This record gives sequence, C-alpha cells and structure tokens, in this order.
Amino acid sequence: MASIGVYAGSFDPPTLGHAWMIEHGAALFDELVVAIGVNAAKKPIYAVRQREDWLRSIVDRLPRVRVDSFGNMFLVDYARQIGATHMLRGIRNQADFAFEQTMRHVNADMQPAIDTVFLMPPREISEVSSSLVRSVIGPAGWQGVVKKYVPEVVYDDLVRLHGDEVDETP
Repeated sequence: MASIGVYAGSFDPPTLGHAWMIEHGAALFDELVVAIGVNAAKKPIYAVRQREDWLRSIVDRLPRVRVDSFGNMFLVDYARQIGATHMLRGIRNQADFAFEQTMRHVNADMQPAIDTVFLMPPREISEVSSSLVRSVIGPAGWQGVVKKYVPEVVYDDLVRLHGDEVDETP
C-alpha cells in the first residue's frame, strides 16, 4: 500500500519553514498532498488561489507532491477522504508540541487508521510563522526582514503586492 501524507496549514503566506516541511515530507511518503485549510474563523490576508500558486511554485521540482485545498471539515476527515495514511505536522516549540499532542489523540479517536508524523525544523527557521511574516510587513525596511523568512517566489510577490507601503500607525 502506498503511503500518502497530507501536510495542511493556512500558508498565509508560505514560509521557509513550510518549504522545509514540504521537502522533508516528500522524502517520507510515496505521495505528499500540501493542503490549504480554509477556516471560516480565520481571516486570511491572501486569497486561496494566491496561496495555491505560491505552493505550486515551491513544490514544482518535487514530482510526488501536489497542492490542494479544503474547507468546512476536520483535517483528519479530509485526510481520510483523499486516502491519506499519514498527517504531517510541524513542531516549532513547546506550545506547538502540547497542541499537536492533543490533536494527535483527538484525530486518532476520529480516524484510528491515519497516523500523525511530527517533524521539527532546524533552529534557524523554527520560530518563523506566517503570522510573524504578516506582522513585519509595513514598517520601513520590512523587505529585508521578510526576505529571510519566505521562499523567493513568495518574497517577490509580497514586494509586488505591498511595494514600498509603510505603516504610519502611531
């Protein structure tokens, strides 16, 4: 039986941490599905289509990786729907570990046949998140900060989308 992993997130925007997870996840499974979870409770900055395009650019050199999106369902149910055998989750810190440990048990209660695999990115990108990236866009010099945290294709689009805008909020 082929192993199919699903790596899901908001990817709003994708970061170097996401790219690291995708690359390492691709080596673990026969197929990896990178899925954008559309959560009505979250208010994303970037459209699903934009995030899909970014992710497709990131995975284009990985032949067994595809990009998808889903909404209004639990990740574990989406994983079952696409025939996934595993869910791939990243752990950056102790808070992530505590949350993911609980979710692993809940998911196992819901779909016992789907295993959860955890990866921990290297130290230099372990604190990078989409929220962090979004929070530093705006002040003068933001481009130099953001460039360190996102893949080049994402950076180029962020500069195009946000240009030289500067947050003048006191």
